[in-house]
Amino acid sequence: MESLCRNGGGDGYTLDYIVINDCSTDSTEGVCRENGFRYVSLRNNLGIGGGVQTGYIYALEGGYDIAVQMDGDGQHDPVSLSDLISPIISGDAHMTVGSRFLGKGSFFSTGLRRLGIRWLRLMVALKSGVRIKDVTSGYRAVSRELIELFASYYPADYPEPETIAIAARMGYRIAEVPVIMHLRRCGRSSIRALKSIYYIIKVTAAILIASPGSRARGWVR
Repeated sequence: MESLCRNGGGDGYTLDYIVINDCSTDSTEGVCRENGFRYVSLRNNLGIGGGVQTGYIYALEGGYDIAVQMDGDGQHDPVSLSDLISPIISGDAHMTVGSRFLGKGSFFSTGLRRLGIRWLRLMVALKSGVRIKDVTSGYRAVSRELIELFASYYPADYPEPETIAIAARMGYRIAEVPVIMHLRRCGRSSIRALKSIYYIIKVTAAILIASPGSRARGWVR
């Protein structure tokens, strides 16, 4: 959190934040309360999709112009924040995806995981026409238009590749930005060896369908 605050704010924007505590069983809520961090604690565990959507609802109700999604395990370096939101501020993109596969200074995941990312990258490209190398990256930013969309609809499980396909198919511009990522400092990935095949099948199916239903305008079906 200290690093986030040090790197927050810049020319033309100010930074705010909210910690989403998705019914954790550790001391997250206590740490936030003791340090005066702003947070929302969910009464039931909603998973990654529900947790992230809570952040978008907060951003929508707070009137924010840009929402940045960051993991809480120390992987995503706030020093890259300005680079991540710059294309949105300039009007060149509605969504930016922070990539560990562009530039230098980021860690690379295991060979098996990179293979899975390549497959999902291909599925996103075939379905939406957008080529993003790091489709599973959770370090991303979106404009006000996508804040409104994701506050009303957000995929429940493993949503990162699917939301890229959703935004692209609705005509929103997406840019991939090199960012600095680190090995996680705490916790463990929700995608472990036994879940890898399930993850690939589920996300592939979701990308191929990629529709929030009739409530969203402009959907290509």
